[in-house]
Amino acid sequence: MQLARPVGREAASRKYDILSALMAFGLSQDKHVQRQVLRVMALITTRYNWQRDELTMGQGEIARLWSVDERTVKREMARLRARGWLVLKRQGARGRVSTYGMDLNRMLDDTRPAWPLIGEDFMARLDPAAAAGQGGSNVVPLRAVPVPMADGSVWAAAQAWLHAEDPATYGAWFHALSDAGLEANALTLAAPTRFHASYVATNLKEKLLSALRRVDPSVRDVRIVG
Repeated sequence: MQLARPVGREAASRKYDILSALMAFGLSQDKHVQRQVLRVMALITTRYNWQRDELTMGQGEIARLWSVDERTVKREMARLRARGWLVLKRQGARGRVSTYGMDLNRMLDDTRPAWPLIGEDFMARLDPAAAAGQGGSNVVPLRAVPVPMADGSVWAAAQAWLHAEDPATYGAWFHALSDAGLEANALTLAAPTRFHASYVATNLKEKLLSALRRVDPSVRDVRIVG
């Protein structure tokens, strides 16, 4: 999706939406990613010029804001550039600091798997075309996902249970999982990304295992790999 720069009458709500997406994504991750997201949010809320897409701030100032040393700032800014969230617009020269831009669309794409944690209204607001069934991203399905086809496997039968219980959660998290084999009473499911696998394993494993045991009580564990 391409987000219009948050200026004009709806600027305030758009800014909150971007920050909300970052917050939900960060809270769903490990402590290292959480810290990185918090640092980005600190830059955005204190010094980022939304209208001009400019962040002009020296490493010393950033170090004070983040309560770290300048070497840490240098490493973290490099990681954010590599991630695509931070874009170097003008290299600093003698007596002048570097100017960066923020790739807000990249941030939203990367945080999209966490949108369901905020709510369906949030998802529909940020991607109304997908919510209306007119296309959009295929990462978080906002339109109805069809009932899984029965093929005689344990996973297909469990999918039907999960879909019947909570179609929204099924569409966002379970639909994309694929059967990677059942061995020693443990089912392995493959997720499309490491984040997807990590989120399901951390937050939805019990729900997943419960559905599997309804279908086959001999299933003792479920593993999610990305």
